[in-house]
Amino acid sequence: MVALRKKPGQGFPQNHILAIDARTRIGRYEICSQLGAGGMGEVYLAHDTKLDRKVALKILPGNLGGHDRVRRFVQEARAVSALNHPNILTIYEIDEIDSAQFIATEFIEGETLRARMRIVPLRPPEAIDVGIQVASALCAAHGVGIVHRDIKPDNIMLRRDGIVKVLDFGIAKLAAPRPAALAAGEAPTLALVNTEAGMILGTAHYMSPEQARGLDVDERTDIWSLGCVLYEMVAGRQPFLGGTALDVLTAILNREPDSLVRLTPERPDELERIVYRALRKDREERYQTVKDLLVDLKDLKSELDLQTRRISSPKKSAESPQDVTDLASLSVPEKSIAVLYFENMNSGGDGDYFCAGITEDIITDLSKIKELK
Repeated sequence: MVALRKKPGQGFPQNHILAIDARTRIGRYEICSQLGAGGMGEVYLAHDTKLDRKVALKILPGNLGGHDRVRRFVQEARAVSALNHPNILTIYEIDEIDSAQFIATEFIEGETLRARMRIVPLRPPEAIDVGIQVASALCAAHGVGIVHRDIKPDNIMLRRDGIVKVLDFGIAKLAAPRPAALAAGEAPTLALVNTEAGMILGTAHYMSPEQARGLDVDERTDIWSLGCVLYEMVAGRQPFLGGTALDVLTAILNREPDSLVRLTPERPDELERIVYRALRKDREERYQTVKDLLVDLKDLKSELDLQTRRISSPKKSAESPQDVTDLASLSVPEKSIAVLYFENMNSGGDGDYFCAGITEDIITDLSKIKELK
């Protein structure tokens, strides 16, 4: 493997990552351009010279912890990659060169949910669709015991074809050591907050109360964070606000979010119920599994779709059956096909992910036929 080329006299500092020039080689990957940077490292668009494809290359900072933590992260990343779920970013490779740990993943052409929301809040049907796809990804991960711990708009990518991808499974666990339970003062709480400039509020806004207190977390912390994201997609603002990270965490622990009725009168009542159940401060009162949240979101989506069809369909009168058939044919393209999600008839949970995957594969293949709607 070819070593990472550095400028003369430069090494890899342990506390940050140097910007890497274009055409630099990291193993078989050739750097094209920088895609982003943050407290968890820098991300580059790179070319896989062996398989001739674009990849996203994340260079992790050198201060993420000792060998055991890196090893646990690698094991967790492998477990996520093995899921092969359509809504989870595919990990191609994890390796280390010159003490720099890097991850090669699929490159997604699209935008983050954060960038999308900067333009305009999502309409409730759009927000529900994004929520369904994120919840589906979390179902797969929770099924193998993996908790994301950092669900937020920055870690959700929207592809141009409408597919949602969840990024950075396991990285939050690697980034922050679990502090002791909150006993006195605020040090354990602040230890969970990324103190990189410009990143504090972005992380604190989506922390569950148990995260803010430094307690052990389980899959219900992801449910809380997804509830925050659902709220923000519809309302156009986060549910818990504050001028500093500590103010935000105080609001999370002690205040209730403003009513969606006041902020977005056009939202469905059921959506508000779903969001507020996900945002219960006592995790015993929250959705206990993300699958329960997913079922409610899918049911709501089906109800809204049915209402839309009723409104848009022409009113029926006492025409002949042939007239009704002619009216129906006007609303459907001549060459069209509907692909419905497969249903797992067995009791095993793994079948659900297989059903979702095969459905997405069929949709992707059919979408390549230009004459077919």
